[in-house]
Amino acid sequence: MEKQYVSRFSNNLQHNMGIRIYGQGGTPVLVFPTQDAMSDNFENFGMLDTLADYLDRGRIQLFCVDTVDIETWSNVWGDKDWRAGHQEAYYNYIIDEVLPYIREVNGTGELPLAAGCSLGGMHAAIVFLRRPELFGGMLSLSGVYDAKFFFDGWLNPVLYDNSPIDFLSNMDNNHSYIAQYNEKPLILCVGQGAWEDEGRRTTAIMRDIFAAKGIQGTVDFWGYDVDHDWYWWKQQIRYFLPQLLHEN
Repeated sequence: MEKQYVSRFSNNLQHNMGIRIYGQGGTPVLVFPTQDAMSDNFENFGMLDTLADYLDRGRIQLFCVDTVDIETWSNVWGDKDWRAGHQEAYYNYIIDEVLPYIREVNGTGELPLAAGCSLGGMHAAIVFLRRPELFGGMLSLSGVYDAKFFFDGWLNPVLYDNSPIDFLSNMDNNHSYIAQYNEKPLILCVGQGAWEDEGRRTTAIMRDIFAAKGIQGTVDFWGYDVDHDWYWWKQQIRYFLPQLLHEN
């Protein structure tokens, strides 16, 4: 398996950001790490071994990005307006800087899948639901979709755009994005075991929004023994990857 690390200056964030690339060719997958983690997150927790056959066969190519979560979602004592603005800058970094880089390096012309576990799942949902025309599908495992959860109930217009349960619930039922969502695999999955309470709560809200808007995404609740943990995320990504790649 080919591995590459690059560090590139971000104009949106005004500092260097790392990207780790695994595999060569195949469907590009934009991977967001878990909360406060960086681009080595998937490798550190054994996800590369889980996906080794897909990577070795050139079926997928992973583009794992850094985050600024410590400054945004986790910065509970920080100024809320600044935190929201910095998260928006991170969103713009992904859209304006990372996606063109993925297209350049991957070379297949395929739209990338957006994927992540835990807070990485929320990042995947934000970028896909805001710009579905730029992605080929989305997988969010144990995501939390309410930005207010991280901001003590606070919300401003900038944070609203980064809170899927808020902007999606207010989307017009005839919005063109809904047809685009329905053309692509859109998967939310959460366990019902330890540390999954907020993920389960907000995933249930997303399920209800999908039903109300006519969004045909998959919303899957796994068992009460399924915890917020890498062991289960590895099982889930293996289960859903064929659907994301249109293999079944």
